[in-house]
Amino acid sequence: MKEGAVMVKNTKEAIMDAAISLFNTNGFAGTSIRDVAKKANTNVSNISYYFGSKHGLLETCFTTYFEEYLKQIEIGYNESKESALHRLKQITENILQFQSRNIQLTRLVLREISLDSQMVREIMSTYLVKERYYFKKVMEEGILTKEFHSFSVNYLIIQYKSLLTMPFLNPFYLTEVLQVFPNESYFVKRYYKELCFWMEGVLCNKRSELLPMVIT
Repeated sequence: MKEGAVMVKNTKEAIMDAAISLFNTNGFAGTSIRDVAKKANTNVSNISYYFGSKHGLLETCFTTYFEEYLKQIEIGYNESKESALHRLKQITENILQFQSRNIQLTRLVLREISLDSQMVREIMSTYLVKERYYFKKVMEEGILTKEFHSFSVNYLIIQYKSLLTMPFLNPFYLTEVLQVFPNESYFVKRYYKELCFWMEGVLCNKRSELLPMVIT
């Protein structure tokens, strides 16, 4: 890669990192473009050049997160063909690993989605519909084969998404109240194991004798 390309990449990454940090700390409304430029050690014109505006910067955070997030769901769904349970376990493992690797970006996106703003609706509608497609598909497969109980799929998705997002959306509660640290590597392994117990014990008609899939 040429030196100029490296500098562009580093500048854009520095701006993104600064924005994610400040949006998390001060909120989107409480962060100015000048704040981001100062933290990224760059000038405002670079932010305008690469992202257009503060809203463009937030949109890039969303698209960066969801493009990879959905990729991990697709990989998990396609990698495991043994059963609906195995597919869901692989999807779960992939999501937890991704969210743990990108914990600050994950927290930002999940928090902004919870605000239900017009901007979020416009940006997220396509991504969230695609997410629902995969979750609905794997759960309907399990119900059709009688591997899963015949629950309402929509309510299963509510439970499943709540389990996936709560640790990353509420880090203060985990660290200060429960003394659990979602940014540490052991957390993903332990929490994945607990989610496997939930899937086998709640979703499945008969508790699987298989051990939870091991995270490498």
